[in-house]
Amino acid sequence: MVRHQTYLFLFLFLFIESFPQSEDVLQKESELSKIKSEINTLEKELASKSAAQKKSYEAVENLNKQNFLINKILGELRTEINKKEREIKQVERKIANTEKEIKALQDNYAKYVTAVYKKGQYNELEAVFDASSLQQAIMRNYYLQAFAKQRANDLEKLKSKKVELDENKSFLKVERNEKLLLAKARDNEKKVLTRKLNERKAALKAIEKNNNELKKLIAAKKESQKKIEQMIVKLIEQEANKDNFVSTDKTVGDKSIIKNENVGFDIDLNTATFASFAELKGKMIWPLNRGKVIRKFGENKHKSLNTVTLNYGVDIKADKDKNVRCVGEGVVAAIDWLPGYGNVIIVSHKNSYRTVYSHVSEIFVSEGDRVKAGSVLALVDEGIDGYVLHFEIWKGRDKQNPELWLAKK
Repeated sequence: MVRHQTYLFLFLFLFIESFPQSEDVLQKESELSKIKSEINTLEKELASKSAAQKKSYEAVENLNKQNFLINKILGELRTEINKKEREIKQVERKIANTEKEIKALQDNYAKYVTAVYKKGQYNELEAVFDASSLQQAIMRNYYLQAFAKQRANDLEKLKSKKVELDENKSFLKVERNEKLLLAKARDNEKKVLTRKLNERKAALKAIEKNNNELKKLIAAKKESQKKIEQMIVKLIEQEANKDNFVSTDKTVGDKSIIKNENVGFDIDLNTATFASFAELKGKMIWPLNRGKVIRKFGENKHKSLNTVTLNYGVDIKADKDKNVRCVGEGVVAAIDWLPGYGNVIIVSHKNSYRTVYSHVSEIFVSEGDRVKAGSVLALVDEGIDGYVLHFEIWKGRDKQNPELWLAKK
């Protein structure tokens, strides 16, 4: 836990030191502090439980929540690393351009020195005496002065460019060091996440044959399915209510970027440029390559508990490939955590379609990201049944049977 805090504080320090203290930065600092505090609270809560309690449904959910929060930190680190990479590339381009300018100035000055060496210095007095007329003498004198002024300007510019080059190289070194520190913090968080996932795996193994604990898990999933539906409805209402959006006056190419105050990130609402989602029916790529449906859409009977549950989507068991892929072009509209399902990602597509990816471990996208079909969103999480993804498709408020959409194998 101490190491986890150390790297989080390192990230906070880098984030705060690298940017002006705007309201956005202060808000980000506050959010990260809250995440750290919540993780610490959950760790203490789990540590206070007995050995038996640590192998319960509640312990599993505690670790699930911690994993979700660690994913949030990883998301922030990933964003900052990407930002640093863009800044580094920009500085490298500046350095390359400055070096070209310096070389051009040096080459021009070298030509001037060579000419003087070969022909000698041609001064203003010589220009006057050698002239065939007064007008020619005046013109020669004018051009010699202009030439001398240009050479002086070139020397000053050369000095200035060398200073600029040194400054950019120093800045590049700082940026690269900060990127390394951020990457180190990210790698440490990944190790923490792996440790938490292993802890949860042990707890899951303990409850897989405990019917009372399994009933709690099924009840939690039932409630979470309702919450997913509520999340879908909320997204529909937010996108329908234009008063909830405030323009940020940003455009990227032909995309209109609009700020959604309710969710706090930018959404690309110009879905006219998106690929058609409806046309994917019957030929959609699978969110898990070579996955197999183990729980179908609609009613499913639990063998050991002899109970019937309603499934709003399908549960797909992974083969060797654990990458969870987006099935169609869209925007990441929500990332949340729900009991029973763990991490949940919702992607909005063209014509009011939405896809839901639940029960994932490490997440590679952030809210507001535009994603393409085949983009890796996350890794599938391990549960009682193995590595199983819960996948849903919605058209507005209507649930769709994913098996009618997925390509036949």
